Amino acid sequence: MSLAGSPSPSSLPESAAQNERWIVLAALALVAALSLYLTLTAGDYLMMAAPTPGTIAHAVVLFIMWWSMMLAMMLPSAAPAILIYGGIRRNFAAKGERQPPLFVFVSGYAVIWTLFSAAAVSLQLLVRDVFPLTGMMAVTSAKLGGVLLLAAGIYQLTPLKEACLRRCQSPLLYFARHWRKGAAGTLRMGLAHGIHCLGCCWVLMGLLFYGGVMELAWIAGLAVYVAAEKSIPATWRVSRFTGVALAAWGLWVLASSIY
Repeated sequence: MSLAGSPSPSSLPESAAQNERWIVLAALALVAALSLYLTLTAGDYLMMAAPTPGTIAHAVVLFIMWWSMMLAMMLPSAAPAILIYGGIRRNFAAKGERQPPLFVFVSGYAVIWTLFSAAAVSLQLLVRDVFPLTGMMAVTSAKLGGVLLLAAGIYQLTPLKEACLRRCQSPLLYFARHWRKGAAGTLRMGLAHGIHCLGCCWVLMGLLFYGGVMELAWIAGLAVYVAAEKSIPATWRVSRFTGVALAAWGLWVLASSIY
């Protein structure tokens, strides 16, 4: 017998299924918050010059900072695709067909940003002596900063950006055309979605070196923009307006650094 007002054991799965949307959103918010905390903790550790730059330990802490930052920034923007996958999975379950849990799809998405984090760390270590950074890991060269802004603006206007963004803005259409069953198929869908997301945002992530890799306001601003860009209807052409604005900003910074 269950206590009055308490759900019976048999009703718990049903209750969880009915509230899956909010459970998933809460879980994503929690992961993003914990990832951001880990980012700031690793960043503070690096700013204290411990461990010594150039060591393996330093590279590991730098990777942890980038990896947690990418999860904090990109997982919230993937929420629509994750929720849609969960809904489709429930429909299969109602027909007696089992589909892998959400974490399999999310794992594929996370793998792509983990690889990106490793590449970002490798590039940062490779050019650290050529392009010095401030304590907040922003480039000290105004010319390089202008180039980063200009490159991000130009990329926003390219067909590749538009194609990748279209996939991210319409996850339901993507699943309808590319649905795959089984754990391997679900992981593959997560990887594909992660690649499309990377195609949307990899140049924008380079702007972290303009505003500061460890600058909280810059991290939050980019994360909010990425989520908004994927949520706002494609007819609004947000990415194109942003591209023009970033390119103009970059040209202004370059001109200011020359004259």
